[in-house]
Amino acid sequence: MATFNTPRTTYGVASFASRVSAFVADCATAFQAWNDARITSRALGHLTDRELADIGLVRGDIDDVARSHMIR
Repeated sequence: MATFNTPRTTYGVASFASRVSAFVADCATAFQAWNDARITSRALGHLTDRELADIGLVRGDIDDVARSHMIR
């Protein structure tokens, strides 16, 4: 006959710690994505219309490109 010993003393703590660490990691990832978009938008905003045309963009595309995940 087999028995299973399943004490529940650490389950709540482990899951809470996992949720907190996942939340912090998600916040850090969101902040990094926001900062990357901000830097990209600023850099593209400093280009002239001619320079943007050379890379196939118009001024209205800057926000879409800055927030795009294809570049990363």
